[in-house]
Amino acid sequence: MVDIKLILEKPDYVVASLKKKLWDFDPKPIIDLSARRLELLKKVEASKAEQNRLSATVPAVKKEGGDVKAIFASVKALAAQTKEEEEELKKIEAEIRSLVEVLPNLPDDDLAAGGKEANQPISSFGEIPQFDFEPKDHVELAESLGLIDYKRAAKISGSGTWIYTNLGARLEWALLNYFIDTHLKDGYEMILPPHLLNYDSGYTAGQFPKFCDDVFYLEGVEPKKFMLPTAETALVNLHRNEFIPLDQLPLKYFAYTPCYRREAGSYRTEERGMIRGYQFNKVEMVQYTTQEGSDAAFEEMVKKAEALLQGLGLTYRLSKLAAGDCSHSMARTYDIEVYIPSMKIFKEVSSVSNARDYQARRGMMRYKDEDGKTKFVHTLNGSGLATSRVFPALLEQCQQKDGSVKIPEVLRKYMDGMEYIYPVKK
Repeated sequence: MVDIKLILEKPDYVVASLKKKLWDFDPKPIIDLSARRLELLKKVEASKAEQNRLSATVPAVKKEGGDVKAIFASVKALAAQTKEEEEELKKIEAEIRSLVEVLPNLPDDDLAAGGKEANQPISSFGEIPQFDFEPKDHVELAESLGLIDYKRAAKISGSGTWIYTNLGARLEWALLNYFIDTHLKDGYEMILPPHLLNYDSGYTAGQFPKFCDDVFYLEGVEPKKFMLPTAETALVNLHRNEFIPLDQLPLKYFAYTPCYRREAGSYRTEERGMIRGYQFNKVEMVQYTTQEGSDAAFEEMVKKAEALLQGLGLTYRLSKLAAGDCSHSMARTYDIEVYIPSMKIFKEVSSVSNARDYQARRGMMRYKDEDGKTKFVHTLNGSGLATSRVFPALLEQCQQKDGSVKIPEVLRKYMDGMEYIYPVKK
């Protein structure tokens, strides 16, 4: 959540920052409501002080034989007035919160304004694959190698889904094990979270209330639950409403989960096969850091995501997203995009993002610095990695003239030393 103090003290800065994120923001309603809130607070405090003063006079008046009925009547009237003002105060505070909680995170100052068109490629790894034969796309390869069954997936589930079969299932599991083993070696703690989350989890992550319609809900379950769209939503809630001891920061977690997204139906025609679907597998990294350690954690996570693709030997590029292409909750995002030969474009397989204190404010996740001052933690997340695009890229980039696919060396120990996957006989 955006710091309301920043909105009140630097409204022009907030307006300009959100404009970079293509968000029109008028701070006046918040400023006006905050002024009214302050006015009411002063009245309530003055009224309570007067009630206390009057009540304190009762013993002396009684001692002198005076009538205290008038005092009690005044206290009662003041109490009634205070109650009304406190009710109005609650309504105003709720209205202020409703206006602030839908605002996106402020982008970092160095981000370019605008959307995808303003993204900035930073670096690249590997060469664009060149073939001395007619290459196949990943859908053809998966079918000829017996790795994916789209028809039976459509039969039992519907479009936008797939079934990993035989060596396809093993290759997917090899990728996940490679990711998991790497994160464990790097000192991250493994978490297996629930896939059904409550509203507060979506709110803290910044997905609710703005994007309530982008997730799958369970019908007839109270309280309402939704299926996690990414493990980040669970991991950034582990310490909700907690003070984290300073000596425990940074906290480094990762989780493997399937991810469930409603957006799959809105893809372009070329995004067929596994490029976009309702359900896909992903290993997600999350860090909780001090404010001072935030930038270093971001660079570490970017390098980790890159290292995973480098280990697979896949061609990719690193891009710095413009403010308007960063997600709602994020102040900064770098995308790692793998090359898909059949599409002749790079597709995102990891987004590494820094939410700064946006999620921590929503989830009240704090720590005390060395001076004992209470601060909000910074939360960061990064895919490490999503397989639904790594898998197609691997098939297409590693395909051979005889129709086989060469298995990257880092995966072979998970596949009994197998070096190639060959077409199956029909």
